[in-house]
Amino acid sequence: MNRTARLYALVEELRAAAPRPLTVAVLATRFEVSTRTVQRDLQALMESGAPVRTTPGRGGGWTIDPATTLPPMHFTADEAAALAAALAAADASAPYAGAARTAYQKIVASMTGPGSVAARELAARIVALPTRTGPVVRAAVEQALTDAKVLRLSYVDAAGRESEREVEPAGLLTAQGRWYLIAWCRTRRAGRGFRLDRITAADTTGEQARPHDLADLLHGSAAADAVPPAALASLS
Repeated sequence: MNRTARLYALVEELRAAAPRPLTVAVLATRFEVSTRTVQRDLQALMESGAPVRTTPGRGGGWTIDPATTLPPMHFTADEAAALAAALAAADASAPYAGAARTAYQKIVASMTGPGSVAARELAARIVALPTRTGPVVRAAVEQALTDAKVLRLSYVDAAGRESEREVEPAGLLTAQGRWYLIAWCRTRRAGRGFRLDRITAADTTGEQARPHDLADLLHGSAAADAVPPAALASLS
């Protein structure tokens, strides 16, 4: 078993035992490796953000919160190829592109057989022209949406006019290969769409944003007929 496969197997072993802790010695025996190797793997999982933790002392060991991890999933070759294509569309400037990239890597690393081969072969045949949204702007937009915080941004409109705005994020719109932040603009006192590659600077203020209905903000605009993508409709 290679290290990547063992890391995922460690997570599932801890999930199966939760909430009972497992010792390094037990895990080393289970995977037929040294305790030093298991200790190093568990530390790597912690550093990667996996919700594993250790409890010292008698009766202690390593545990994981099963509520914050997913059980194993099995994909067909077609499903694996579809995931590769969908995640490839999230280029480096798209919202949550970093998370999409690591998700794809985890999916492929955990698969074997035809599904893994199909995903890798299709991924090798997909290219994309990146847009200009910088990682700092993208990260600020992601944080504001996730934490429901007011976002302060600098924006250049289609005519080249620059402005400073404070906005209350409501959601994201994708259209014709572009991404837009849909938000309540405090300056205009109305719903507005901000194309991500025209946001030149952005940071969260830490102020809690009021909730806004995405459909209400889009009402009367060119995107009024926007609907959830078919692949996500069942999740909403």
